[in-house]
Amino acid sequence: FLGVMPAYSAADDALTTKLVTFYEHEDSSVPSHQATVLLFDPRNGSLKAVLDGSVITAKRTAAVSAIATKLLMPPFAEVLCILGAGVQAYSHYDIFTELFTFKEVRIWNRTKEKAEKLANSVNGPVQVCSSAQEAVTGADVIVTVTMATIPILFGDWVKPGAHVNAVGASRPDWRELDDELMKNSVLFVDSREAALTESGDVILSGADIFAELGEVLKGTKPALPEKTTVFKSLGMAVEDTVAAKFVYDLWSAGN
Repeated sequence: FLGVMPAYSAADDALTTKLVTFYEHEDSSVPSHQATVLLFDPRNGSLKAVLDGSVITAKRTAAVSAIATKLLMPPFAEVLCILGAGVQAYSHYDIFTELFTFKEVRIWNRTKEKAEKLANSVNGPVQVCSSAQEAVTGADVIVTVTMATIPILFGDWVKPGAHVNAVGASRPDWRELDDELMKNSVLFVDSREAALTESGDVILSGADIFAELGEVLKGTKPALPEKTTVFKSLGMAVEDTVAAKFVYDLWSAGN
């Protein structure tokens, strides 16, 4: 797939487009997702910068998950579970352990060697689990960042009141979460329009969307951290725009 994600932010005075390629391949030396962000001058359309979109995507996606988690996770959350061990697993681990205080972090990946590599490369203690169910059972916050096309997280495993950030399965026919979890949780999304056209977890389960994350941030919808919650993240082009402008401004100030 080749995705094109243009956006303009008047507030940030920024115009960008992200080009992202997505390949399902066995070559582990090349990431499945590769991206480039082009930053333009909104006044005349001239190209100001070419940025590493893969780094921006990894960090902005994890940052949005962290915002959702701050709003939706249960009080006194102690156990973090990450399903997956790719680029997004690393970025989510970094920001979640920086912003929150978890007593335990568990990792599961289909290929155990990749999970062990992640655990050995980060600063804090990480438990590598032999099954997804083992990793999920009793977890307060769960992050799914996998290449799964059929559910790998099941509602009867999930602790009542837990919060799930569902980041993978970005196609209308792909799933990470089963129907039970989708229908028995309060569902938050980054974009209703995107979720109803791109997310197999939402489309195929028929789950009702309670709110966009922006509505919670603005205070027009409640967060409901006492409930079992799911945040379905698909990513929005404006997130890349804001992040790219932030990087460019810092670089410009240093030069």
